[in-house]
Amino acid sequence: MCCCGPCAMYRRSALTLLLDQYEAQFFRGKPSDFGEDRHLTILMLKAGFRTEYVPDAIAATVVPHSLGPYLRQQLRWARSTFRDTFLALRLLPELDGYLTLDVIGQNLGPFLLAVSTLAALAQLVIGGSIPWWTGLTIAAMTMVRCSVAAIRARDLRFIGFSLHTPIN
Repeated sequence: MCCCGPCAMYRRSALTLLLDQYEAQFFRGKPSDFGEDRHLTILMLKAGFRTEYVPDAIAATVVPHSLGPYLRQQLRWARSTFRDTFLALRLLPELDGYLTLDVIGQNLGPFLLAVSTLAALAQLVIGGSIPWWTGLTIAAMTMVRCSVAAIRARDLRFIGFSLHTPIN
């Protein structure tokens, strides 16, 4: 659902067809300049093009060197995930089942994590402890999603994405 900017390549003919839509990216009536890679990927999928993962591709990019900029980057990415999900809702029935699961997980996951965290904090305030099942629920949600990705990609490194859960 998102061909990351530094890792994505497009056919010029496909990009030319969608350039006007891509450049006129608005959200809630205002120009939007975040999540452009996700937006372009969804435009490509809506136009009937397909995306393909190339596991041996190599790309270089600039990454944040400290926590503050990294968290701001993650917030921008989360905003684009939620915003572009509305753009992609009509696509879900046509997509591979895993992509549909991933889109649902990307949107419901942070909400469920927030609810679990708030429930744990409430339990801590009221009862003086956090139930063991709270951590187990969060770990299980994370591991299911990462395991499915690892199996589909045939690459155990995808399990490492479970470390991203605390950032969510």
